[in-house]
Amino acid sequence: MVKYFCNYADIESTWDQVVSAFWQRYPNPFSTHVLTEDVVYREVTKDHCLLTRRLLMKTNRLPRWAEHFFPGGISRCVYIMEDSIVDPVNRSLTTYTWNLNHTMLMSVEERCVFRDSPEQPAVTQLRREAWISSSIYGFSRPIQEFGLARFKSNQVKAMKGLEYALSNLQGDAPQQLLRDTVKDASDKAKEAAKSLASAAAVPQKPQQYV
Repeated sequence: MVKYFCNYADIESTWDQVVSAFWQRYPNPFSTHVLTEDVVYREVTKDHCLLTRRLLMKTNRLPRWAEHFFPGGISRCVYIMEDSIVDPVNRSLTTYTWNLNHTMLMSVEERCVFRDSPEQPAVTQLRREAWISSSIYGFSRPIQEFGLARFKSNQVKAMKGLEYALSNLQGDAPQQLLRDTVKDASDKAKEAAKSLASAAAVPQKPQQYV
């Protein structure tokens, strides 16, 4: 089973502004968990699309229950690959991201599409999707629940970071684009972590093969 997440948001800035801010998101005070970003590959195609591959290194505080799945000496940092396609003709920015390590514990794939709003020229529409899975036998479902809660928390922070970059470009104070607050999303992640800790305390019946 894979946990699926999808949401939509209207960004009150033009598509050109959003694309410019996208490349200037880091550093920002809402994404301090992003440690580094490096461009691995970049190309302009014959149809004028910009293809970019970036490698990002992130860190998140590890829940106490997760220590059981991490041998000593294993890096807590997560390496993220990000592919993006900027299509100036159709005025769309599409991004794909996925983690390169710790995939046995949790694999998170994300797809975002930024497009011009057909009804409102000064608004950019965002569709965000995510697929979360785990290969830890006996704990995959609660781990996925925790991963979904943490993803929701981080995507709110990501939007705040994009607002921050837009405000720097426009010289304005950051705008409130989402009703959810970072605190609310973080509380949901904490609740999921508590549920997972409770599940980890219950002995699991070993799997039998015939």
